[in-house]
Amino acid sequence: MKRFFFWVLILGLFAPFARAQSSLQFTIARLKYAGGGDWYSNATSLPNLLRELRTRVHMETDREESIVEPSDPNLFSFPLVYMNGHGTVRFSEADVVSLREYVRRGGVLWADDNYGMDESFRKELLRVLPDHSLVELSFDHPIYSIYYTFDNGCPKIHEHDGGPARLYGIYLDGRIAVLYTFNTDIGDGLESEGVHPEDSLEIREQAMRMAINIVLFVLAG
Repeated sequence: MKRFFFWVLILGLFAPFARAQSSLQFTIARLKYAGGGDWYSNATSLPNLLRELRTRVHMETDREESIVEPSDPNLFSFPLVYMNGHGTVRFSEADVVSLREYVRRGGVLWADDNYGMDESFRKELLRVLPDHSLVELSFDHPIYSIYYTFDNGCPKIHEHDGGPARLYGIYLDGRIAVLYTFNTDIGDGLESEGVHPEDSLEIREQAMRMAINIVLFVLAG
């Protein structure tokens, strides 16, 4: 049933973005932002996620992520754009306008704080969507059960400031346009074995399952 569900999803709701990419192959774009933050961190995480989407969900994907700047017209070719890092995020005025239009057209921005980008990301996000606020998603939100089940919300991957992992969203016209994984570091858990030796196989599996849920939720619209 899950495989059937996925193909209904990918062939239907993903179709407008697929046409823009000239194929039904899905990929994730990594956002190359300014400000000095390491937007390129967790280099193996997205290729690993794409591989597991092919293996587990039988999804046609590219083998590598794409890289896109906020004001690049190619931004609008991707249903999901991912950003992470440890440092400062800064958007130009052109970036702000482009990102606002991107999410208004149906794209989703997934921000994953590696520990250190929270303050600047929240500040820049307010410039993109000044009339909308991040809200924490409840444990019964469908993102926690669309493929894998998480009874207690977003899994905790790395310990940073203490406290639970949190998953926030911003809604536009009744749909989620921004996802923000905070105090968890999902991207580190997606990295190849040995990159973060402190991450157990169980922790890495939880990160992968959550990331797969996020992708499928985004494509389900």
